[in-house]
Amino acid sequence: MKNHKLIISIVGLVVIVILGIGIWQFLVLQKAHSSFNNYYNFRGCKTLLVQTDTYGLCQLSDGKMIKIVEFHNKWYLNGDLPTCVGGVCL
Repeated sequence: MKNHKLIISIVGLVVIVILGIGIWQFLVLQKAHSSFNNYYNFRGCKTLLVQTDTYGLCQLSDGKMIKIVEFHNKWYLNGDLPTCVGGVCL
């Protein structure tokens, strides 16, 4: 009986840790998408090349250039926008 309770406790703890990590990741992504500056930092941009109200171009440390765009008041990597169906974006 003690082993059974120990196993249930361990499984419960693992589930709580996994849920905590999932919630933390969700919150990090929400913050990253909330502003141009947050997304710029999230993507690891080193040099800002161009910025307007709806997009920005930046250069990463490896020299690669990326475009960050605004979509439904959130910021995304160009070409990596969420899929929207009937006004609901996933």
